[in-house]
Amino acid sequence: MTTSLRHLAAALLRGEVGAAEQVEELARRLAGLTPAEHGFSHLALEQAHEQAELADRLAAAHRGRLHGLLIPVKDLSDVRGMPTTFGSAHRTRPAGDTDPAARALLDAGAIIPGKSAAAELGLTIYTEPSGLPFPDNPLWPGRTPAGSSGGAAVLVARGILPAAHASDGGGSIRVPAAACGVVGFKPSAPRLAAQGFITRALDDAAFLHRLSPEPGRRRIGVLVQPLFTGSAVDEVHLRATAEAAAQLAEAGHDVVDVHPYPSAEETFEAFRTIFTAKLAGLPGPAKDLVGWLRAHGRSLSRGRIDQANRHADALPQYLAEYWGVDALLTPMTTTDPPPIGHFASMDPEGNFLGQTRWSPWGSLFNMTGRAAVSVPWPVPGRQPVGVHLGAVTLSDAALLTLARELHE
Repeated sequence: MTTSLRHLAAALLRGEVGAAEQVEELARRLAGLTPAEHGFSHLALEQAHEQAELADRLAAAHRGRLHGLLIPVKDLSDVRGMPTTFGSAHRTRPAGDTDPAARALLDAGAIIPGKSAAAELGLTIYTEPSGLPFPDNPLWPGRTPAGSSGGAAVLVARGILPAAHASDGGGSIRVPAAACGVVGFKPSAPRLAAQGFITRALDDAAFLHRLSPEPGRRRIGVLVQPLFTGSAVDEVHLRATAEAAAQLAEAGHDVVDVHPYPSAEETFEAFRTIFTAKLAGLPGPAKDLVGWLRAHGRSLSRGRIDQANRHADALPQYLAEYWGVDALLTPMTTTDPPPIGHFASMDPEGNFLGQTRWSPWGSLFNMTGRAAVSVPWPVPGRQPVGVHLGAVTLSDAALLTLARELHE
C-alpha cells in the first residue's frame, strides 16, 4: 500500500493505479479476518467494486480530489443502500439517504467500502455495540480499541486501510487513535461533535482536511494532572508526555508547565449537561448507560442548559487568558486500554465517571470547539502511547504543523 494518501490519490487521479485494484486488494486483506479483527460492522465490497469500475472509466477531468480512495464511514452516519446500526442491533435500519459527511466523501470521488463499528449512539469511549461483534484492539488483544470510533481505529491500526472516517463528541476520534497507536485528529467544530478521520500519518489527516503547513514558534502548556476527575496517571504516560514536551522545547518552542484552571469542575458539569440534553428526546426503550444518560438529560431545566452553554461560550477566551499558551500538551489517557467489558461491568454512573477518569482531558476541546490531535509516542519495548495536543489559540493547520514535530 502507498504510505501517503496524497501520493496514492495522485496516482489514482492519473490512472496509474486503478480504483478497482484497490477494492480487490482490500478484499485480500480482509480474507480470513473476523469482524472483531477487521473493525467493519458492514462490508459492501460488491457495491464498492461496481463504483470503482465506473470511477476507472471516468475521464481525468471528471475525477474528484479523492478519486478512487477507499474510506469507510463510521456506523452512526447514513449511506444510502447500506444499513446503519447506530452501534446496536435493535437500532439497525436501512438508510434511505446519505449523511452530509459521507456525501462529501462521495462527491470528492471517494468510494465507501462499508461501515466501521461504533459504540451505541456514539456515547462511550469504548466500542461494544449492543448485540453486535465487539472490535478487538490489534495492539492489545483482548482489550478495548476505545471508542466511539473503535472500528475505524482497528482497521487503520491493522493496516487494512490508511484512513477511516470518524467523529468526536468527547474524545471519540482521539482516544481510539491513542489506544490503537495511530493518529486521531479532531478538527475545530461547534460543540460538541466534529467529523474527522483516523489515519496512520498526520500528513494524511492534513490532506483529507485540506490543511497546509503553518509553522511558527509556539508557547505550549504541559498539563499532566487530570483535569475533570481525580485519577492517577500511569508512569509510562507521564514519561511520554515529558519526552514530547522536551522534544518541542528542543525544536525552539516555549514550553511551560500549567495546572488545572479553577472552574474545571464547572466545565465538566457543563459538558455533561450539554451532552445528555441532546439525548432527552431519544425515542424508544433505553437501558443501562444509555437509559441513565437519557434520564439525566430529561431532568435538566432550560435554565441549566442555557447556563452550560454560556460557560462553554466563554471558555476559549478564558483559557487563552488564564494559561497564556497557544496549545496544551497532555497525555491522551491515564492508562493503557483496559480489557473489553471493563466499563460495561460498572453501574451507569460509575461507567460514565470511569470513562472520564481514563481520558480526563479530551472533552475540553469539544467544549471549546478547538482542534485537537492524538499522536502515538514510541515507547521502547512495548506499544506506543498517545500524547494529546489541543489548540488554545491555534488554527487547525497550525496545530497539525506543531503535532508533526512530535510524530516525525
